[in-house]
Amino acid sequence: MSKQIVQERMLIGGKWEERGKTIEVHDPGTGEVIATVPSASIHDVDHAIERAKEGAKISANLPVHERMKILRGAADWIEHRQHLFATTISQEGSKTIREARKEVTRCIETLRISAEEARRIEGEMIPFSQMPGHERRIGYVYRFPVGVVAAITPFNDPLNLVAHKIGPAIASGNAVIVKPATLTPLSALRLAEAFEKAGLPDKILSVITGYGSEVCDPLITHKDVRFISFTGGYETGQSIIRKAGVKKVGMELGSNSPTIVLEDANVEEAVDSTVSGAFGVAGQNCLSVQRLYIQASIYSTFLKQFVQKTKQLKVGNKALETTDVGPMISIKEAKRVEKWIQEAAVSGAEIVTGGKREGTFIQPTILTKVPESAMIAKEEVFGPVVIIEPVETLDDAIERANNVDYGLQAGIFTADLEHAFEAIHRLEVGGVMVNDSSDVRIDAMPFGGIKGSGLGREGIRYAIEEMTEQRVVAIQLNKK
Repeated sequence: MSKQIVQERMLIGGKWEERGKTIEVHDPGTGEVIATVPSASIHDVDHAIERAKEGAKISANLPVHERMKILRGAADWIEHRQHLFATTISQEGSKTIREARKEVTRCIETLRISAEEARRIEGEMIPFSQMPGHERRIGYVYRFPVGVVAAITPFNDPLNLVAHKIGPAIASGNAVIVKPATLTPLSALRLAEAFEKAGLPDKILSVITGYGSEVCDPLITHKDVRFISFTGGYETGQSIIRKAGVKKVGMELGSNSPTIVLEDANVEEAVDSTVSGAFGVAGQNCLSVQRLYIQASIYSTFLKQFVQKTKQLKVGNKALETTDVGPMISIKEAKRVEKWIQEAAVSGAEIVTGGKREGTFIQPTILTKVPESAMIAKEEVFGPVVIIEPVETLDDAIERANNVDYGLQAGIFTADLEHAFEAIHRLEVGGVMVNDSSDVRIDAMPFGGIKGSGLGREGIRYAIEEMTEQRVVAIQLNKK
């Protein structure tokens, strides 16, 4: 007996819509079709924007306590249905069920932080009397919502990264149109349902499912879309910036995150942290540890322990509680990672362990002696692969860590505060994690990078700043 495929609808301005043309959603681990979603058209985008323009007015006029109530209500709805949300994340994406549960917990936290930050959208006083002739003026800065926000989200965190767009947008009084990743749209649709159940007025939120090549350009180029929040690859981000025109953009793009381990570090803790940071979500994480620089005096000890711990990881069925590493998101991506590994090996790299592919599954892979000219050393691999190299000094490690076009986050393990602060000041990244791997994030912190890793910062309060415009108000008092 064949399993019935769920036919999902998309949300356009508060209305759930079906379309004759659909897109299949697959479980990347099995290849099984688990659902279909509507394939949106340019006309759907135009309709969503028109409704969002009306929704922006409604949202801007919502009292702060109403925004807070809606955000908390959506969080509560998800909290009472954690199994449904975790199962959805795991089925449509790469995460194991344990990883999916963590994402659900973080989503709940993201929405509750958004509710709290809604009450803290503040301006500042401007002392006009600093300028002669302005003694009787008083002034301040007021923050207003930008209006319509477009949010384009990736596959690797299909629930929480959507919440990081919707939560701040609603908290700051905007309307928002979400284009989730084509491969993982179901979690975003579940989140939209949570907001509907929480009482979000119609027209404020749309979730458009479809192919990015068909719907993204009309969304990002439309004059009434005033802010674009994008999380994804560097080349796509660069294309969006070229096409968007004069409007605000926030970009969280690629990475190639380094972690440094010095000889005075706790090796066992460093190994535990970096193995998790390298292979969690099958390495499909913007903060994933991709390059490890180990001081030469402890290199052999570190590498031996790292290999042992890596070989203990269980790869396979995402639904099993014992599974540590799931599949790549698609066969195309798995083949790309396999190709990069093979190219590195041909150029002189040593495959210490792993390197094999079976369908969408890539064995956790450790490489050494990788030429810096190799693709896998320069670009974001976004797969379960880590490069481990010895370095003589901290200077050498920092120089090599900075020798890429990305700069999202980095980690350093050391017991020496001077070494830690030298790394903090010299590493060209958006965040430095001391005695942790690069793979550290809480949802309240400012998150983003420099160089090819993006523009602006996420993290609820910081996203709210991006999604609002400053307006100066000056009041001249009557002369006595």
